[in-house]
Amino acid sequence: MGQQLVIEHPSRVLSVAFSPDGRLLASGSDDTTVRLWQVAGGALLRTLEGHTDSYSVAFSPDGQTIASGSIDCVVRLWQVAGGALLRTLEGHTGPVLSVAFSPDGQILATGSRDNTVRLWQVAGGALLHTLEGHADWVWGVAFSPDGQILATGSRDTTVRLWQVAGGALLRTLEGHTGPVLSVAFSRDGQTLASGSADTTVRLWQVAGGALLHTLEGHTDFVWSVAFSPDGRLLASGSDDTTVRLWQVAGGALLHTLEGHTDFVWSVAFSRDGQTLASGSADTTVRLWQSLAGGGTETHHKEEKDVRKLQFQ
Repeated sequence: MGQQLVIEHPSRVLSVAFSPDGRLLASGSDDTTVRLWQVAGGALLRTLEGHTDSYSVAFSPDGQTIASGSIDCVVRLWQVAGGALLRTLEGHTGPVLSVAFSPDGQILATGSRDNTVRLWQVAGGALLHTLEGHADWVWGVAFSPDGQILATGSRDTTVRLWQVAGGALLRTLEGHTGPVLSVAFSRDGQTLASGSADTTVRLWQVAGGALLHTLEGHTDFVWSVAFSPDGRLLASGSDDTTVRLWQVAGGALLHTLEGHTDFVWSVAFSRDGQTLASGSADTTVRLWQSLAGGGTETHHKEEKDVRKLQFQ
């Protein structure tokens, strides 16, 4: 379905993120770089160098800044136009596994192998809060759409919900039997998804913390989860080399996307919901045509990746 394009990159892809306007894709890799790609055509626009390893990448809501977290324990803020390094945030004592901007772009949340979450002021880089309570690595962080709640997922098997203003712990969600590797809020803020090493995805009610659905089908760690912008679909990427698309209402498996040949570590929807990106240990990023509104078949072989950015 569409022309495939192959672009070389030296190593595994650990994280992918679309710019708010959907024109750019950022990829973080353990080749120590963050790369910016043109979504239309797949051209490499810029390579951001400086990290030891790039675990996680995120665009600011205005699309002007990229944050990246690394095994070198620091967070870097980069200017999208030009690629200049704007700021280095230091304070974590372990590798930074996840980064997320607040919806207003004023706060950056970071999760680390030092078991903490840190909230930083984007303008100036001041440390606002250190959130302590997890008993193991913090793999995932995500802000609610209104910016008032931060969700975190940890190797301690729990999801925690924190008050952004003040840093108070609001709720601990328990049920996973393995590390929680990724968390994501639905666009309306009412549902939280969590992906785990227990091979499941869980959907939680944010108000009250009730478990809504357990999505089963993956056969290995679920590294990444992402809601479609309209909230109807959830994408998940797994060590089983597949990306799966689930119906949020009811939890049915809609599609299994095959093509990657190694672990899928990151998935992200474009803002318009038309494209899904997946980054993998097979050293590729794949861009898939949106399957929004698709049927209920559990496997859909006809859906192909639109474009493949290959890293050898």
